[in-house]
Amino acid sequence: MSEAGMTRRQLMRHAGWFGGAVVLSVAGGEVISHIADHHDQVAAAAASDPNALRFVQVSDSHIGFDGPANTDVTGSFEHALDRINSLGFRPDFVMHTGDLTHLSTPAQFDQVKQMLSTARTERVFVVPGEHDAVGDGGRAYLRTFGANTSGDGWYSFDTHGVHFLALVNTLSLEKAGHLGPEQIDFVRKDLAAVKPDTPVVVFSHIPLFAMYPQWGWSTDDALQVIAMLRRFSSVTCLNGHVHQLFTKTEGNITFHSATTTAYPLPAPGHAPAPTPQVLPARQLEDALGIRTVAYREGDQALALKEERLT
Repeated sequence: MSEAGMTRRQLMRHAGWFGGAVVLSVAGGEVISHIADHHDQVAAAAASDPNALRFVQVSDSHIGFDGPANTDVTGSFEHALDRINSLGFRPDFVMHTGDLTHLSTPAQFDQVKQMLSTARTERVFVVPGEHDAVGDGGRAYLRTFGANTSGDGWYSFDTHGVHFLALVNTLSLEKAGHLGPEQIDFVRKDLAAVKPDTPVVVFSHIPLFAMYPQWGWSTDDALQVIAMLRRFSSVTCLNGHVHQLFTKTEGNITFHSATTTAYPLPAPGHAPAPTPQVLPARQLEDALGIRTVAYREGDQALALKEERLT
């Protein structure tokens, strides 16, 4: 069976984490990634180490959405922020991987910016989704969130021995995601100064792998960036857009798609189109969530934990 047609149980069994198997288990409303090889103890230690890098990924809040799939996306995003603020530690940063808004209006951008400011964290980072560029090519997004970025909003930073790239693949798309030559040149120059043994984390909205091209769940020129990332010992790519957990490993690169705080989308190929799915209220909360990530300098593996909003 293809990856796109895997059941959730099969996907959990076959998912990869830096080349090793991942087992996802549910405990207390949390879906927890356990590394089923020698990285297990390392990742567990990182997750509990107060000196480790610890950050949170949220995605696809779709502030301004009004539909039966979730009649209160603002309330769901507030719930997600409450979860961040009650984690028991202060994240080094929070990253929102796009579709902050649903229709990219100034009022929606102002609302989500204000809401993100309530997160108890050192810094907040964002990348845009396609819903953040409705009708204006991302100009309103850049006015609100584009400070200290390059081009259409891409940038990089370093902390705790990790190099981070925040890429934009949603502002020049027809169907699939698209990075463009200017951004790819930025990546080339940016990575040239990074040592091969430095862990690299890449954020984007649309997946950088061909998750399901029929629905535009891929990036048409991502292979040029993937080729540049092959020389690094460990690379983790974190994306949103697909509104569900999905993990894929290709050599030294592991791709993790995140869930949403707004509404679920169907599994690849399980519906005619990726339209919002209407679920009973309790099931909706179980489909929404945030992701925490921990890393200790000197380790190879990052520890990911998926927390549902149930």
